[in-house]
Order: sequence, then C-alpha cells, then structure tokens
Amino acid sequence: MVTRPGRTVLVARLDNAGDVLLQGPMVRAVAAGADRVVFLAGPAGTAAAELLPGVDDVWTWACPWILGDPPPVDAADLDAFTARVRQLAPDAAVISTSFHQSPLPLALLLRAAGVPRISAISVDYPGSLLDVRHRVDDDLPEPERALSLARAAGFGLPDGDDGRLAVRRPLPAVAHEPGYVVLHPGASVPARAWPTERCAEAVEALTDAGHRVLVTGGPAERELTAAVAGTAGVDLGGATTLPEMAALLDGAAAVVVGNTGPAHLAAAVGTPVVSLFAPVVPATRWAPYGVPSVLLGDQSAACAGTRARECPVPGHPCLTSVTAQDVVAAVEKLVNA
Repeated sequence: MVTRPGRTVLVARLDNAGDVLLQGPMVRAVAAGADRVVFLAGPAGTAAAELLPGVDDVWTWACPWILGDPPPVDAADLDAFTARVRQLAPDAAVISTSFHQSPLPLALLLRAAGVPRISAISVDYPGSLLDVRHRVDDDLPEPERALSLARAAGFGLPDGDDGRLAVRRPLPAVAHEPGYVVLHPGASVPARAWPTERCAEAVEALTDAGHRVLVTGGPAERELTAAVAGTAGVDLGGATTLPEMAALLDGAAAVVVGNTGPAHLAAAVGTPVVSLFAPVVPATRWAPYGVPSVLLGDQSAACAGTRARECPVPGHPCLTSVTAQDVVAAVEKLVNA
C-alpha cells in the first residue's frame, strides 16, 4: 500500500484495557505507514490506547454490540458517531476484534460514513462491507493475530521493531525502590480471579521469603486489596492511574496476576509475570506475551474453553488448586533467572 501525505487511518478495538494493549504491535505497524492514527476505544480501553506508541488521537465510544454491559442501541448515537467519522474522513480503517466478535456492524457504520478501505478478520460473509477480509488461525497469540491483520491491510512493522508489547515512555516516577513483587488480586471477569484468601496467603508467603510485596487494584477494589495486603503487604488499591500502574509494574522484579489487564501491562513494560490463568479462554491466545512467565492453574479443568464469566465448576478448582507456595516458587524462578 502506498503512503501519501496526510494519510489518516482509524484503528478500532472496542473492549477492555488488556485487549487494547495487545494491539500495540499492530498499531505500530499501521503508524509506520500512516501520517495519523486515530484509535477508537471503548470506555474501559481509552487509557490503555493513550499509552500505545503510534497513536495520535483516541476516540471513546460505548459500542452496543461489543461491551459486556452494553448500552441500548440508540439511533441518535449511531448518527452522531457516523457524522464524526465522516468529518474525520479517514483514508482507511482497521477493525480488530476477538475471535468471538464480529467486525461487520462497525464496518457497516464506517462504510456509511464514507470510509473507502476497511480491513478486518471476519468468519462471516462481509458482502461489500470489507475490502480486506482476513482469515487467520484463531490459536495465534492475540498480538500476532492482530499484527497479521495489519499486514493483510498493507502495513508492516518498521525495521528494528521486535513486535513485542510496549507503552509510551517516559513513565511517571514511582515512590518505591525497584525490585519489589506486585500482586494484583482482581480481575475484570470473576472466573479469572484467584480466591482472596489465596492471594492473602501469597502476600504473607512472599514476605516470609524476603520479598517486598505491593498489592494493586482499581478504585472499586480497595476493600479487596486491603484484605489481601493485610499487615505484610503495601496496599495500593485505587492509588494509581494506568500510566502510574505501568510505572509501578516497570519497577517490579515480577508480577503475580490473573488473566486481566495488568498482566498485559506488565508484559508491555517487560516485567516477568506469574500468570494465574483460568482456562476459560485459551492460554495460547491470551497468556502474557513476549516476557518470561510461569503459567499456574489447571489448564485441563472442566471450565476450559467455556468463556464463562462466573466459574461454572463448584469450588473454582482450576485456580484454588494453586497454593501460595506455588506462587513463591514461580516468583523465585523468574527472579533468579
């Protein structure tokens, strides 16, 4: 694809922060062949999109067919969105979706707004909605899946780009001496969370093993982080913005976290991850990408592949089977390596 002056490309990924962070290599590929990249994100993904190198502007839109708690379809909202895209007049759009999401509703709106070239991965027949209908093996790691879409659309990574996750730097200063362990007990989906009592046991066990432990969480997780930190850890629940969280993870020797946004943020700053991975989605697609990691959790449990938001198996055995000492051993393996 030939680049011309003033070329604007709209890149869309409309779900969570972790999903957005995994688009980093794709975004950099698009940015290498465009003069301006506008990233269309959902409300939960906006801050992550602002951290991605190569993004020039971020739009936020609550999409009624992507979000887990979707707003109702509103004709006036769709009209306003279409008008905004028409005013932007992008030369092309690249729609990134998970394997279970369809790009076609958004492609329809973008086509109605006059976008002349639209690329997406689509299992369903797209008719005239897509100019590039990409097919891909769904068991690729998510960053590679998205990057393959960029290549199909005519965009490649620049020379010297290793294709790993990344964030904009410099990051904010951190008031903690580097070398600590971060434990993040929360998860955007309950089925992916390690039980609170196990997290608290791990904080104590890690402290007994000589590690400084910082416990992180969002504003709505302060009660959780306080319970997990106890008297042994440092409770930072609700105390960090996403850039500050990135800086905190950047200074960690290792991060202990489930399959949720901070796992991918840790990977984006190059920090090793102990991944408490519930197999409701495949680890081949969603495990921490491009950094040393140890995967804990029974990947053959009965919940495997169900995409369940609430654990369908009594007792949550895939993760309750993981002990505090398992986590200590995993952290020691990563730190010593």
